[in-house]
Order: sequence, then C-alpha cells, then structure tokens
Amino acid sequence: MERQAATEAADGKGTRSESLVLAAYRLIAERGFEGLRTRDIANAVGVNIATLHYYFPTKEALVRAVVAHAFTRFRSTLAPEGTATDQLRQHFGGLRRLSREEPDLFAVMGELALRAPRDPVIGSLMQATDDAWHGMMRTLLRRARAEGGIDAQIDPDDFAALVVVALRGTYLLPIASSHHERVDRALRQIERILGIAKPPRSR
Repeated sequence: MERQAATEAADGKGTRSESLVLAAYRLIAERGFEGLRTRDIANAVGVNIATLHYYFPTKEALVRAVVAHAFTRFRSTLAPEGTATDQLRQHFGGLRRLSREEPDLFAVMGELALRAPRDPVIGSLMQATDDAWHGMMRTLLRRARAEGGIDAQIDPDDFAALVVVALRGTYLLPIASSHHERVDRALRQIERILGIAKPPRSR
C-alpha cells in the first residue's frame, strides 16, 4: 500500500488508479456490464492486465471504485454553505445539471440498478449508496423544516425515501435527448411538494 501511495503521489497527471476507474466507468456507460472486460480497461489506459490487477486485485474492487466515483459526482451537487433550504435547491439544481451534462453518470447508475438484484456485491454497494443519500437528504429536510423553509407537514424520513426512489427511477429511463427533461419534471414536482419551487418567469 505504501508503494502504491508513493506511485500515485508522484503521478502529476492524475493517478493510475483514477484513470482505470474512469475507463471502467465509460465502458459501463457505453456497453453495460456485459461488455465490461478488464483487458479493454487496461488497453484504454495503456497498461497491461498485471498493472490493472496491482491497483484492483478483483473486479469487485474496481466496481466499488466506480460506484464511489459515481456517488462523488452526486455529492458534488451539495453546497457546503447556506441554509438547508438553499442547499436543497442547489442539490436539485445540480442534479439537473448532471442529467444534462453527464448522461454517462445516469447510464452507469442505471446499469448498476439493473444488475443489483442479480449481483449481491453490486446490490450491497447500491444499498449503501442509497442509505447514504437517504441519510443526507433526511438531515437536510429536518434542518429545512426547522428553518421554516419547507412545508411543516413534511416527514423528513419518509420524504427522503421518496426522493431517493424517484431519482433512482430516473436512472432507468432511456438515455436520449429528452432524458434531462424528464429528470427536470420529476425534480419540479418534488420541489412543488416541498414548497421550494421557484415561481415561473413572467412573460
């Protein structure tokens, strides 16, 4: 591990492991899990299979890293400052941006969601991701309700579960030109229920 850390620290263009994770991520988005081959991942980065196995001894380890990368993209939509109500708005706005600008993210999450029931490892990873997202959303909703920023009748725990299920459902939508519009509609409805939707622009 010390040797790996030293190697990665010396790599000024991004770590080798990060490059392998991104290659796997893109291949899953393009081909699905059925088309994911370790040789193709290694070739995409310009290394041999032995080097790939040095960083990721098992396919499970690589998949874990792909899931962590995807979840990091979702976490990037969370603002570190501001009221909880503002953070909710920014989170939903960030999800809209991701659906427009990073369709691969939704394609990868869709592949993971489809495979989870048949693969215990991926199933446990997806459950952990959902649990983390649910916990984050529940905390924000509790704080927003205490601030008076959302409907006082909202149950934070139940509504957090609704948000996770609704957004997870968008992963399964076909990735097409209208995909981000459907994500936007789902988010608008969530915002209306919470009472944080922005008023429509006057014409």
